[in-house]
Amino acid sequence: METEGKGFVVRDKRAFDDQGDPREEEKIEERREQQASGSGEKGPEQPPPKEEAGPSREETERAGESSPLPEVNFSTLIMSLSSSALFHLGEIPDPQTGRKATDFPLAKHTIDTIGMLAEKTKGNLTEEEQKFLDTMLADLRWRYVKATG
Repeated sequence: METEGKGFVVRDKRAFDDQGDPREEEKIEERREQQASGSGEKGPEQPPPKEEAGPSREETERAGESSPLPEVNFSTLIMSLSSSALFHLGEIPDPQTGRKATDFPLAKHTIDTIGMLAEKTKGNLTEEEQKFLDTMLADLRWRYVKATG
């Protein structure tokens, strides 16, 4: 046989491992491709990311320090939308800059979205979910009125 002494390499090209996490090789290859392409895709007006800003999200996850994602359910959806509304009301700082900013039209839109979900899900929620939704919605509406008025 001709394969004797020559050997061969089998490379798994799947992007994710058995647990659904991105493979380390994929992350490394992706970074190499980004570095090779330079900043041409981003445009000349955007400076390259600063290295001294701390570890990136990928680096933190790779080091095993990532926080687990919350369970996907109705309450976490409402919590996520509420956090977005609070961010736009200026009550939560931007995680990247640390500064608080307001965008009242987006805050109102998010609160109205939660209100629409309250109407559409009426009668289909558990007592706990309904109480949580009503409480969050009342609180957000009160905060919006206080912030804008």
